[in-house]
Formats: sequence, structure tokens, C-alpha cells
Amino acid sequence: MPRLIGADGRYELKVGGKPYLILGAQVNNSSNYPAMLPEVWPAMSDVDANTVVMPIAWEQIEPTENQYNFSFLDLFLKQARQHHLHAIILWFATWKNGGPQYAPSWVKLDNRRFPRMVNRQGQPVYSLSPLAKTTLDADRSAFVALMRHLRAVDPQHTVIMVQVENETGTWGAVRDYSARADRLFDGPVPRRLVRALHLRRGTWRQVFGEKAGEFFHAWNIARFVDKVAAAGKAVYPLPMYVNAALRDPFHPGPPITYESGGPTNDALPVWKVAAPAINLIGPDIYMPDSRRYFKVLQQYHLADNPLFVSETGSSVVYARYLFATLGHQGIGFSPFGIDYTGYSNFPLGARRIDPRTLAPFALEYHLIRPMDSLLARLSFQGRLHAVSEPDDAHAQIVKLGRWEARVSYNMPAFGNTPDARARPLEGGALIAQLGPNEFLVTGVHVRVSFALTQPRSNQFMILDRVVQGTYHHGTWQFMRLWNGDETDWGLNFTSIPQVLHVHLATY
Repeated sequence: MPRLIGADGRYELKVGGKPYLILGAQVNNSSNYPAMLPEVWPAMSDVDANTVVMPIAWEQIEPTENQYNFSFLDLFLKQARQHHLHAIILWFATWKNGGPQYAPSWVKLDNRRFPRMVNRQGQPVYSLSPLAKTTLDADRSAFVALMRHLRAVDPQHTVIMVQVENETGTWGAVRDYSARADRLFDGPVPRRLVRALHLRRGTWRQVFGEKAGEFFHAWNIARFVDKVAAAGKAVYPLPMYVNAALRDPFHPGPPITYESGGPTNDALPVWKVAAPAINLIGPDIYMPDSRRYFKVLQQYHLADNPLFVSETGSSVVYARYLFATLGHQGIGFSPFGIDYTGYSNFPLGARRIDPRTLAPFALEYHLIRPMDSLLARLSFQGRLHAVSEPDDAHAQIVKLGRWEARVSYNMPAFGNTPDARARPLEGGALIAQLGPNEFLVTGVHVRVSFALTQPRSNQFMILDRVVQGTYHHGTWQFMRLWNGDETDWGLNFTSIPQVLHVHLATY
């Protein structure tokens, strides 16, 4: 079984008993039908993904209550195997971007049986209430049926993880203001949450103050999601996760301005207590500037939360962030909207999805994929370092114990004069420690130079050997030695995939 393991605040996804790094590509929301699959597989090939991320909608598998149809899932799995891809399934059900649009009509049009939330003014809200047992029971039954069918038809473990719901929370209302919700809100905070967060007992308002409504809503949504996930795991225990629609990491504003109740960074402690069946919470990052992107990676890379960038933009500026994700011990990375159906979520992503758009992602995936299992293992051991090009700096220092690496951007392959030509921000470097003085080094559009961290008097660094090679089925294969022009100005990586083993020494 695919499984997530953790130790010392680091995590590893194992697939087929081996470390696995998700080089993912998520299709568009409505590409989950047989006629669309011929437009999916060429894009997966062009981007060189190892994992296709596919929605499965509640309305798709249970259009009539208690009558299930898994024909698309079966076809999708068959074709994913033919294309030698693993898969992640996204369960679009009670919540998809805060709404029930992917729930079947017999659910989303029956407000009496499946009540919607009520806002502060007493008006119905688009989101279904997380407090309705009827909604929970129906969602849970459908998800259990999905997982039971998946267990029966996927003995190969093509599917390696499942996302439960999608960007949960509510736009335009901080919480449910129905009569039942108000009674619960005026009551005590559940003892389990109080104990876990080391808080004093009291009502939600007494305990959480101005955050009370948002955290109350987060608790109820997370408990709902946990019950769905736990029931599915009881049938087929794949790793399960949720994704988060983000608030601004520096200037979030009040909860009415973002998806209240979802796993935003401030609500992560509540979600972690409320939803123990969820293995990780992944950020959906559509913030092209490096300052906010790096901050989000910090917020979701936690000792109790494996980092998986569950969605990110498809425009060229996002490709570089694969490196920063790996630098935060991320288990995977997945740009959104990767198919040739003709739809684009511009301006969140690229204006058009085509081979040219995908080229920056393909370059990095093609570089990393032959050694993805090795990198996943080194990351779990705390020996992997990686950085992405920031918007406003041309160099970074990576500390490597006795050694340090200077990572520079916008530099030519020969000489020290920065390139004055305008170019996209797409640089990144990866450095993995293979031994005390040996490193695996690679990157794109970047220069890497090494130095001693604290040199003694009359002690100098030397590049003993710089070996270019390739990985084939995890085995290193020698190609040539770099020397002279190739090393005199640092190790320069361009758009040509190149991997080096660098041996450092002193004289």
C-alpha cells in the first residue's frame, strides 16, 4: 500500500515500497469525462509528470441516490496504467471551492433534507451546512462506495493518494448562523480541542475572541471531513489529504474576505485536532511573487504536516518553485490545469496551455524524474537542499555544514558580468549531500559555486572532481569530467538537463 511515514519532522511517501516524489499535473475541473481523456495524456507526456491528478465528482458516480456508476474511474485507471502514470483522486463532493456544485442534483437542490448555511442576516448561503447529519451521511456513503470500488479494481495501487473534498470553507460568511449553529457556538468549546491546544475552557467567544466564528466553522468542517475520510480509510486505507484556498500570508484581512473555515494557516491547529484521519494539508498557491510563495511554504511545512503543493499556477513564473518546495522537504508539486482541452484559468495560470507553456515545468520534471526516488530518500534523511530564484535578489547562500554554496542567477556560463537581457524568472538549484565532501548538484538557469564556511588560515577550497552523469533506474552512470572552462566560473546550469557529482577538498 502507498503510505506516508514520518520521523524527526520529515516525511516520506512510499509507493511500491520505495520513496516516491510526486511530480504531479492536475487536469482542469471538468476534464473528468471519457471524451476529455485524449486531451489529457499528451499534456502529461509533454510535461513529463509521473502522477496525474484527476477529479471524481459525487454527481458523476451517484447521479441517482444509491445507484453508482464507476465507468469513468475504471477507464481512467486503465489508461493511466497504459501511460505508466500513478494517480491522485480528488473527491469533489459537499465542498468544491466552498460550494456543492459537484454534489448530485438530489442533494444540492433539496434544501430541506440537505440544508444550506445561513448568514448573519438570516439569508441562505451557497455552502451546505457542515452540521447537517443527512449531508454527512450521504457524502460518507458515496465516498465509502468509491473507496470500496477502488480497492477492488486497483490492486496495482495506481492511485497513491486521495484528496477529500476540495478547498473547503465558505465565501461571504464567517460561519453558519442557523439556530442550531448559534446554540453550539454559545456552548463550550469541545474538550478535545481545549486539551490539545492547552486552552482554558469556555464558550467559543470566550476562548477564541475575534477568531471564534472562523475557528468554530473550521472545527465543524474539519470534523465532517474527518468522518468522511475515516470511513473511506476503514475500507481502503490510502493516504488522504485536504487542500487549502489561501489567505494572504502577510495581510490576510478579516475572514469574510477569504474562505472561512477552510484549512488556512491560522486554522491549521484546529484542523489538526479535528481531522486526525487526514494525513496532510496542502496549500493551493496562486501567488506568483516569491515573497508570498516562500512564506506559504514555511506556513505549511510543519513538524506535524508533510508539505505537498497540491495546486499551483501553470504560468512560467511558477515552475521555479518546484525547487523551493523540495528545499522545504516537500513530497510533491502539482501545477493546475494541465491538459489540452482548451480551457485556461488565466490570470491565475497561463493564458494558454500548450507544449511551449509547459516547457519550463517539463525541463524540471525531466531533470528530476530519473532520480526522484533517490531525492525523496535524501529529503527524508535531511540531506536535500534546494532554492528557487527570488524576485528581487541575484544570489543565495545554502549552508552545507563545513561547506556553503553560493547560488547565483542571471549569470553567463563564462565570466562574472550579469546578463543584462530581460528573461523570465525560472532559475533554481538542488544540492544533495552524498557524503561529507560529496554533493549531487543540479539546477536550471543558475550558477552554483562552493566555498568553506569557516576556512582556517591558508586553507582553500578546491573542486577535486566534478563528474557529469545520469541516473538510470536509480543507478549512477558516468558520462565525463568537467574541468577548465566548465568549472572556472562556477558550475553553470542552463536549459540542458545536467546532473553533477561534485567532490570538494582543501589545499
